[in-house]
Parts: sequence; C-alpha cells; structure tokens
Amino acid sequence: MSRTLEEVQATIQIAKLKENDLQNTIHCLTFGESVSSGDYFLMELDDTLCKHIEAGKSLVIRGDQDERAVLCSEDKTYDLKIADTSNLLLLVPGCLTPDQLTTDNQASSQLVHAQIWGFSNSYWELRKRHPKLKKLKKLLMENPYEGPVISGQEDVTEGKYTMGDLLERIQASEEELEAQLQTIHACEVNGYWRLLDFDYEMKLLGHITQLVDSESWSFSKVPLSVSLEELGRLEPQSSVLLHVIIMTTLKCACVWGREFMSFFNTHPLLLPREMIEHSLNCYGRRYTDNDEVFFALNEDMVCRATAQMLLQNAVKFNLAEFQEVWQQSVPEGMGTRLDQLKSLALVDRSSKPETISLLRVEDLPEDTLERFTHLFTMREKWTEEDITPYIQNLCGEKQTTGALLTKYARLSTQNGIKVFNSRRPVVT
Repeated sequence: MSRTLEEVQATIQIAKLKENDLQNTIHCLTFGESVSSGDYFLMELDDTLCKHIEAGKSLVIRGDQDERAVLCSEDKTYDLKIADTSNLLLLVPGCLTPDQLTTDNQASSQLVHAQIWGFSNSYWELRKRHPKLKKLKKLLMENPYEGPVISGQEDVTEGKYTMGDLLERIQASEEELEAQLQTIHACEVNGYWRLLDFDYEMKLLGHITQLVDSESWSFSKVPLSVSLEELGRLEPQSSVLLHVIIMTTLKCACVWGREFMSFFNTHPLLLPREMIEHSLNCYGRRYTDNDEVFFALNEDMVCRATAQMLLQNAVKFNLAEFQEVWQQSVPEGMGTRLDQLKSLALVDRSSKPETISLLRVEDLPEDTLERFTHLFTMREKWTEEDITPYIQNLCGEKQTTGALLTKYARLSTQNGIKVFNSRRPVVT
C-alpha cells in the first residue's frame, strides 16, 4: 500500500525533522513481489569501467572451475572480491540522487513512488591485477608446431586452440593475451595459435643467420624478399650442410658443441615462407627503406636464444666454459654478455668453480608469496641484482621491486654485500 504525501509529512513531524531541511522530492519505497537477496549481484566500478560500459562495451568473467574468477575488459584484468557492508544496499530503478533532481524552485513537496527490485548486503569489489598467463604456454605445448613435414596432420585439432578457445581458458584480457602470444613467439597456423617447438625455432633462426653470413649482409639490414626467396626454396639436405658449417665454426669438441648441434640431426627441415617471416619478426625489428622491407636482427635476443639452447639440457654448467662456447656459438659479429640472460639464467658465484643454470621467470609461480617462497627454497640468500629479474613482473602500478622486497624479504649484510633472505621459515 502506497503512502500519501500527508502521511509522509506526518512521519517527518513525528521524527522531529524540519521539512525545509529536506529535498522537496520525496521517494516512497516499496518492495516488489517475490524480492530476494539472491536475485542480483552488485559490482563497484571505477570511472574507467563505467565509461567502458556506457560506451556499450562488455566485461567478461573468466576462469575454470578450479580457479578464482577474474573480470576482464578489453585491455585489463581485475580480481573479484566480495566486500560486505553493514548497510543494506537497495536496487531501485529510476530512483534519482540529489544531484540528479531538478533545481527549479518547488513551492511544495513532491512524492515519487519507487519500487525496490532487489537488495544485498555485499558487493563485488574490483582490484586490478596482472593477467594469469602461465597456463597459456602449458596449453600451447600440448601440440607444438614442428613444421609442415613433421606436423602433417592439419585435420587433427586435439591440443590446438583458436583465439576464442584461449580467451575461454586464459584469465587475461584479449589485449594482454595477444601481447603474451607475441612475447612467447606463438604464431597462427590455419586458424590455430601454435607455439613453435624450440628446436624448430632455433633451426629457423640458424638458417637466417647463416644466410646473412653467406650474403655478407649487415645484421641491421636483412632484406625480407631475398630472405624468403633464398630460404623458401631450401632443400632438406641443406640442413646437413648447415650442420657442417656451424660445427666447423665452433672449433670445439667438448660436450657444449655436441649439445649445441644435437637438434640439427633430429629431422630434415622445410622452411615455409610464413615461418621465415615469423622468425624475422620474433628476432628482429621490421622497417622500410625505399619501399623495400628490411629487418634489423636484435643481437641480445639472438644471443639469449642461443644461450637457452645450450643451457636447457643440463642442470649446471661451468660458467667460464659456458661463456667461451656461448660466444663461439652465436653468429660472427655478435657479442655475448651475461646481462643478456636476465630472467633466463642464474649465475652462482659462491660455488667453486662458478656455475650457471637455466632459470626462466615464466616457469616460476604467478602468486607473489609462492614466487618468493620458491626462490628462497632454491637459494637462502639473494643479492638484489640476482633476485630483481625474477620479481620484476610481480610489481603492480606504482610499485617497485624494493617495496616487494621490504614486504617479503629481510635485508642483511654478508661479507660487505647486501643480501635478502625470507621473512618466513622456508623448508628446503
């Protein structure tokens, strides 16, 4: 039953309120039929997300059954957290807030009847977070791309994912997902996103650098059209010739040389033109000069990939021997430096002799606490220089690695060097 204006004014007097102190527009609220607290879920949005919705764009909740749900816009990912409130939140369509009311001078009060559609004592609170991308590589590694001759079964879709499939499985926005696909050198083949088998990827790169050497090109000016023409018609037997050439340049009969070249013996290689261009895009910068497309190969990326190839099949290597063979393994004219291996390899200078081992940041836990626990399980004390590459991608907006270390690690001095160890007991 709806109240009349006279009944509302009488209630105001009983409450000992002055009508002049109140808005002239009075909302009289009533509950609709079969109203339940479970009918609606409320979500708090910032100005950016409000404008996103008002522009007709959508927000998507993503996550498998065993994952905590996240909310994604086109370019950002947010944690969803339930926030309780002591006040009952009412959902009242058409209800006007004081700033939405007309400012014309009304001589008398006006009664507006509004119906409550739902209520809740909690709402979803959003917190911006890093996308959860570790799962992406795991999915794509179910069926890595090894080239047209090796794959050969284009009708088989098991272990292959389209962009739509990945958006259903990966807790990230579409823009963040696309950026990560580029970072891990994935490519789209026949509508499916594929991760190149690392041996195949290195073979592609090896043929490109060998072509640059044979044509006496500058690494900063590799012509696309000539590269596609020359490498596109390469016969499988050319892999054997490349094997001999690179083995000769190594000038080393140690285990390093055998590790470096072992993958060249696994199978013949055919080079589709799109894969050659994909490799150039991964390891170079595309630019145009006089209407011709060129690539400038990135020295750091080529050296880094070569180091990963050498390190991936062993636990630890003698650092001095590794540096020597690493330099011999990269194309002539490129220089290797340990700073090229940040977030890829870890040097242990406390061991005698000094050693180096593969430790990729993408293999570490995505959760901050789990990441620190894992790192301190591996090594009790870390220098800031060593640990920074492995926690850099955990930093949120306006957050520094120093702030993370202050929260999760304890600073001390060892032999005059600042080191960090865990604030919590760690089981090694």
